[in-house]
Amino acid sequence: MKTIQSIAVFLIVLAFYSCNQNPENNKQPIAKIHDNYLYLSDIKEVIPDGRKGEDSVVIAKNYINNWIKKQLLLKKAEVNLPDDKKDVEKEIADYRSSLLIYRYQQQLIDQKLDTVIKKSELRNYYEENKSNFILDQILIKAIYIKLPVNSPNIENVKKWYKSDNEEDFSRLEDYCYQYAEIFDNFNDDWIEFNKINNIIPEKIKNPKRFLKYNKYIESDDSVNLNLVKINDYRLKGTEAPFTYVEDKISSLILNKRKHQLLEKLEKDIYNEALNHNEFKIY
Repeated sequence: MKTIQSIAVFLIVLAFYSCNQNPENNKQPIAKIHDNYLYLSDIKEVIPDGRKGEDSVVIAKNYINNWIKKQLLLKKAEVNLPDDKKDVEKEIADYRSSLLIYRYQQQLIDQKLDTVIKKSELRNYYEENKSNFILDQILIKAIYIKLPVNSPNIENVKKWYKSDNEEDFSRLEDYCYQYAEIFDNFNDDWIEFNKINNIIPEKIKNPKRFLKYNKYIESDDSVNLNLVKINDYRLKGTEAPFTYVEDKISSLILNKRKHQLLEKLEKDIYNEALNHNEFKIY
């Protein structure tokens, strides 16, 4: 194995190679194990552009050590495995075929897949498949506030966060930006009830019953006051709101389009080959 000093010399050679573009430098051996060689060109590919000095030395040294370990393990495998375990040609051929087909399919998808989905298409899919979007947990739309218990004018805050008046909400926002540790309005998004229940000091033990009769949560400890206003909710086992599953529907539609595109590809290739007598079935 080369010493660190020789690696450093190699890196200097590599730097000269970058400048001089001398093809002969590519053939310079860096390490050898049995009859296998590691060349300068192999190392050059693994050193990121712009890495110099000690960083390059460390990268090169690690790569060389790993290469040697791999070669030693490969040698042991070749010596100790029975012949039937060493015959990997079919597996390699299958893997190559699968990889090439996959890459060609991905290229086709990148070139031809229509990724634009209209809102109306999303909505129609949702309406036609509502039974497939059943909630496995409770969702809420809420405002969550976390304040130090010694914050000023807390009674006003308790009044503002319960109010539906825009001016009160504006006052609440201004206040929370000054004093609140957390002020989440969630942008009118649906969130999991457990996300709130897990962070308030006093847990809601029966969320279904609580939500039926309550719209506000006030929970405190010796340090913080937690305020929650629940604007809407959906129970577990009911249909998920459209906006909550919109992204999932978009993925489902795209996956369906991909499947249809690839099916058409296979059919077109088959028919073209059939028309040109490119194959024969005995």
